[in-house]
Parts: sequence; structure tokens; C-alpha cells
Amino acid sequence: MDIPEPLHETLRHRARQSGASVRALIIRAIEQAYTTRKSGGYVTGPLIRGKGKLGPAFPKDENPHDLVFS
Repeated sequence: MDIPEPLHETLRHRARQSGASVRALIIRAIEQAYTTRKSGGYVTGPLIRGKGKLGPAFPKDENPHDLVFS
């Protein structure tokens, strides 16, 4: 393995404390990082809240520059 020496020393120390091997610690950390679902959900509401001028729902005839810089 190509692990920097300070990190490898930390892994060896933690492995000794927990009674596991360095390999087992690394595998457990990878599994936790990539198999647990992150909390959160889909965005369903507006990203920006506040009072502002709403543009048209379907700006066919509007110039986007006018909507942004008005």
C-alpha cells in the first residue's frame, strides 16, 4: 500500500487499540464512506426565498437579459 507514513502510523495505533488489522480498518472506513446513504432528500421548494419580481412562467416573448437585469 502507498499510504503516507504519518497516516499509516495512526492506522497502526488505532488497529492496536481496537484489536483489528489495518486492512480491516481501511475496509470498514471505505464501506462506511460509500455504502451509507446521505441524509437529505430531493429539492421540492424554491432554492431562494424572498420577495422579488417573478418572471413569466414561460418567457417566450421576453428577452432573458431584461428579466435578469431589470
